[in-house]
Amino acid sequence: MTWAALHDAAAVVCALAGLPPEMRKPEIRNFPAIMRDTGGWRYDLAKQGVDDLASFMEPGLTALLAVSARGISPMPAAQALWHEFVSTRAALLALIPPLGIKRRA
Repeated sequence: MTWAALHDAAAVVCALAGLPPEMRKPEIRNFPAIMRDTGGWRYDLAKQGVDDLASFMEPGLTALLAVSARGISPMPAAQALWHEFVSTRAALLALIPPLGIKRRA
Protein backbone atom coordinates (compact mmCIF):
# COMPACT_ATOMS: atom_id res chain seq x y z
CA MET A 1 0.00 0.00 0.00
CA THR A 2 2.78 2.44 0.86
CA TRP A 3 4.50 1.77 -2.48
CA ALA A 4 1.35 2.64 -4.43
CA ALA A 5 0.72 5.75 -2.33
CA LEU A 6 4.30 6.89 -2.90
CA HIS A 7 3.82 6.60 -6.63
CA ASP A 8 0.57 8.53 -6.46
CA ALA A 9 2.41 11.29 -4.58
CA ALA A 10 5.29 11.10 -7.06
CA ALA A 11 2.84 11.60 -9.93
CA VAL A 12 1.75 14.90 -8.34
CA VAL A 13 5.40 15.91 -7.86
CA CYS A 14 6.07 15.04 -11.49
CA ALA A 15 3.19 17.25 -12.63
CA LEU A 16 4.35 20.12 -10.39
CA ALA A 17 7.82 19.71 -11.91
CA GLY A 18 6.33 20.22 -15.36
CA LEU A 19 7.40 16.77 -16.51
CA PRO A 20 5.37 14.31 -18.58
CA PRO A 21 3.60 11.55 -16.63
CA GLU A 22 5.65 8.44 -16.01
CA MET A 23 4.70 5.06 -17.38
CA ARG A 24 5.19 2.50 -14.62
CA LYS A 25 7.14 -0.52 -15.75
CA PRO A 26 6.18 -3.99 -14.50
CA GLU A 27 9.13 -4.18 -12.09
CA ILE A 28 7.92 -0.95 -10.48
CA ARG A 29 4.31 -2.12 -10.20
CA ASN A 30 5.32 -5.57 -8.94
CA PHE A 31 8.15 -4.51 -6.61
CA PRO A 32 6.28 -5.13 -3.33
CA ALA A 33 5.26 -8.65 -4.37
CA ILE A 34 8.73 -9.45 -5.69
CA MET A 35 10.34 -8.35 -2.45
CA ARG A 36 7.79 -10.21 -0.33
CA ASP A 37 8.43 -13.38 -2.33
CA THR A 38 12.19 -12.88 -2.18
CA GLY A 39 12.34 -12.41 1.58
CA GLY A 40 15.54 -12.30 3.59
CA TRP A 41 17.92 -9.39 3.65
CA ARG A 42 16.63 -7.99 0.36
CA TYR A 43 13.11 -7.74 1.79
CA ASP A 44 14.41 -6.08 4.96
CA LEU A 45 16.38 -3.49 2.97
CA ALA A 46 13.43 -2.88 0.65
CA LYS A 47 11.09 -2.31 3.57
CA GLN A 48 13.50 0.17 5.19
CA GLY A 49 14.07 1.87 1.85
CA VAL A 50 10.36 2.36 1.24
CA ASP A 51 10.04 3.86 4.72
CA ASP A 52 12.96 6.19 3.95
CA LEU A 53 11.36 7.17 0.65
CA ALA A 54 8.11 8.02 2.43
CA SER A 55 10.01 10.04 5.04
CA PHE A 56 11.10 12.61 2.48
CA MET A 57 8.25 12.41 -0.01
CA GLU A 58 5.48 13.27 2.44
CA PRO A 59 6.95 16.51 3.79
CA GLY A 60 8.36 17.37 0.36
CA LEU A 61 4.98 17.11 -1.33
CA THR A 62 3.35 19.06 1.50
CA ALA A 63 5.87 21.86 1.05
CA LEU A 64 5.40 21.90 -2.73
CA LEU A 65 1.63 22.16 -2.37
CA ALA A 66 1.98 24.96 0.18
CA VAL A 67 4.28 26.92 -2.14
CA SER A 68 1.93 26.36 -5.05
CA ALA A 69 -1.06 27.51 -2.99
CA ARG A 70 0.75 30.81 -2.40
CA GLY A 71 1.02 31.35 -6.14
CA ILE A 72 4.74 30.64 -6.30
CA SER A 73 6.05 28.19 -8.87
CA PRO A 74 7.16 24.97 -7.18
CA MET A 75 8.80 23.75 -10.40
CA PRO A 76 12.52 23.90 -9.40
CA ALA A 77 11.90 22.28 -6.02
CA ALA A 78 9.51 19.74 -7.56
CA GLN A 79 12.16 18.78 -10.11
CA ALA A 80 14.69 18.26 -7.32
CA LEU A 81 12.25 16.13 -5.33
CA TRP A 82 11.33 14.15 -8.45
CA HIS A 83 14.99 13.38 -9.18
CA GLU A 84 15.56 12.33 -5.56
CA PHE A 85 12.53 10.05 -5.75
CA VAL A 86 13.69 8.45 -9.01
CA SER A 87 17.24 7.93 -7.69
CA THR A 88 16.05 6.38 -4.46
CA ARG A 89 13.55 4.18 -6.26
CA ALA A 90 16.29 2.99 -8.65
CA ALA A 91 18.37 1.93 -5.65
CA LEU A 92 15.40 -0.02 -4.31
CA LEU A 93 14.73 -1.67 -7.66
CA ALA A 94 18.36 -2.82 -7.68
CA LEU A 95 17.38 -5.12 -4.79
CA ILE A 96 15.35 -7.27 -7.19
CA PRO A 97 17.34 -10.50 -7.43
CA PRO A 98 18.87 -11.41 -10.77
CA LEU A 99 17.32 -14.24 -12.69
CA GLY A 100 18.38 -17.60 -11.34
CA ILE A 101 18.43 -16.59 -7.68
CA LYS A 102 15.76 -18.59 -5.94
CA ARG A 103 13.08 -16.73 -4.11
CA ARG A 104 11.67 -17.79 -0.81
CA ALA A 105 8.94 -20.40 -1.27
